[in-house]
Amino acid sequence: MTQSTRPLDSIQSIIVNDIQAVNVVIEESLHSEVALVNQVSHYIINSGGKRLRPILVLLAAGLFGKVTPQHHQLAAVVELIHTATLLHDDVVDESKKRRGQNTANALFGNAASVLVGDFVYSRAFQMMVAVQNMRVMEVLSNATNVIAEGEVLQLLNVHNADITDADYLQVIHYKTAKLFEAATRLGAIISKASPEDEVALSLYGMHIGTAFQLIDDVLDLSGNALAIGKNLGDDLSEGKPTLPLLYAMRNGNAEESQTIKHAIEQGGLEDLAGVLNAVERTGALDHVRGIAASECALASAAISHFSESAYKTALLALAEFSVSRTY
Repeated sequence: MTQSTRPLDSIQSIIVNDIQAVNVVIEESLHSEVALVNQVSHYIINSGGKRLRPILVLLAAGLFGKVTPQHHQLAAVVELIHTATLLHDDVVDESKKRRGQNTANALFGNAASVLVGDFVYSRAFQMMVAVQNMRVMEVLSNATNVIAEGEVLQLLNVHNADITDADYLQVIHYKTAKLFEAATRLGAIISKASPEDEVALSLYGMHIGTAFQLIDDVLDLSGNALAIGKNLGDDLSEGKPTLPLLYAMRNGNAEESQTIKHAIEQGGLEDLAGVLNAVERTGALDHVRGIAASECALASAAISHFSESAYKTALLALAEFSVSRTY
């Protein structure tokens, strides 16, 4: 698949000019008189992300008519919050690669990454306040707080092979889905949508955010390293108990279950071959894909009442992409 024929390119074709406007806002907002801040923040923001969260703000706004400069501003805010979490995540996880490139902490050091992450967070809040909408501030401040709780929950679960599916799904909802949910809700708020439409779009965002993370878990154990921009088994090497691993551990034979349990508790990739064999034999990846597909269906159902439009079509396609993607 070439870059020009990727599904995401087709989905965002109706908002190309809006995405360009968001990118301008992001670039301008990251300016600092401190050279290192400029260097690190521009490196991470230009390192090849999908811009999914800003896209969600714009597409949700389009359901109600015109996409405005305020939507561009909030789309940029959402991307900055996401970027700050990535800077901090990579330090916590001691990651060396993201999106096929060196992480900021690998290039600039942990201290610079954490501090510039703080700068990006605080700049996002400055921009949020400038919108002068209390509902916007409420949604984004709550989302940022929940994301932080999700990060701590994930930290507590590392090397713990005894967590339940519900425990893991809670981490997904907090750490990943919450910002997707906030993005679609913001598109509705600034468009002065009804409370019912605002809730519908927040549900859509939550469900595709969940599906997106579940497929990330699948790709960690099956994806092409060049396509996904990280090495196979990265989560396993960090001792993260993802849903495919939990399913394979419960449904494997005694030897397979012990191999997976050992891999989670010890980290590293010494058990990778055995884990991958167990995951394949138990059908764990198909099981998780099925859960992600159910989330996609719930997302699509949440916006089914909206009038037909190019924006609705794009949102439905984005839900499908969140499950079918290979990168």
